[in-house]
Amino acid sequence: MTQATADSQPITELAEVDSRIPGLYASAPQPLPFEPSISVRAFLVRRDDGNVLVYSVDDLGSASAAFDALGGISRQYLNHGHEAMFSENPVDAPLFVHEADAPAVVETRDVRATFSRRHTLDDDFEVIPTPGHTPGATAYLWDAGEHRLLFTGDSIYLEGGRWKPGLLASSDRDALIASLELIRELDFDVLVPWAAAVGQPYHSTTDRTDARSRIDAMLARLRRRSSR
Repeated sequence: MTQATADSQPITELAEVDSRIPGLYASAPQPLPFEPSISVRAFLVRRDDGNVLVYSVDDLGSASAAFDALGGISRQYLNHGHEAMFSENPVDAPLFVHEADAPAVVETRDVRATFSRRHTLDDDFEVIPTPGHTPGATAYLWDAGEHRLLFTGDSIYLEGGRWKPGLLASSDRDALIASLELIRELDFDVLVPWAAAVGQPYHSTTDRTDARSRIDAMLARLRRRSSR
């Protein structure tokens, strides 16, 4: 279906991301079809109130036994519509996406429901619209107890350990700046993007001072009209 499917190995297992962050599991990486130096992953958030799958990659359906062993999947959330290109052999779970990006997703996936506002699932998983990369880009903030993990999708991705803004020719720069300003005020200590450079770290531990400094650097670049 896509280069990602052709170049990727079947997903049958999930890996614990970091022993210091219990409850977070990652799929094997898959290359972006238009930028093979960047890989993407899906992440399972293991929760007492039902596990949540964040993001999408191809062939997640082949990992059904691994998901079941960890308690299954109650919901899947996408950060943005571009993830719909990774829809080969999806998981069998209700899918949720921001209403602004839903038209790009329903072409290949069944969407259970859409949302448009910031809200919280149960009391530990917050849904935070962060438009800019795409109109419906959405971050997710999971309070895991010892850690607070922020899933930024492509709004912030990792390249060589650096936090970089996901600004495309089709993106809305001003909206992305406003969303980064919002993210700057969030309380989190682990950044978990969808995309990261191949062979490089795919999550980033941080603290309030460090996160604000990194985001300030991104904002400065964007205001100079540079994504680098």
